[in-house]
Amino acid sequence: MIYQEGYVYHIKDEYFEKVKDDKLMQNKENGAYRPTFYCLRDEKTGLFWMVPLSSRVNKFQAIYDKQVEKYGKCLTIVIGEFDGKKAAFLLQNMFPVTEYYLDHIHTRNSNPVPVKHSIHRTVSTNMKQLR
Repeated sequence: MIYQEGYVYHIKDEYFEKVKDDKLMQNKENGAYRPTFYCLRDEKTGLFWMVPLSSRVNKFQAIYDKQVEKYGKCLTIVIGEFDGKKAAFLLQNMFPVTEYYLDHIHTRNSNPVPVKHSIHRTVSTNMKQLR
């Protein structure tokens, strides 16, 4: 699969079978391709950092708000819109994969769905500060 920056991907089942980490969001929950992961290439290593997206925005908004209240900012959660819906980008749960494990890009009506540039910029900036 050829990686395109600024898009969300699904990961091959093979990755989850190999890693066997019950803390990771698993593929095909309730028969659907879920979860989706925002994918960013690490230029230094060539690995892809997978940032899980969650539709449970209220839950993560509360965590985000507590972090901001306590520390003045929150680097581990980015709240924004993806594919016409609010979503939480969970940098706190990101993990690396190789390109081999990218299964397919997330689409709507057979068209790849991009992440808004402002979200991409915030996620990228926060990732750099977290490493």
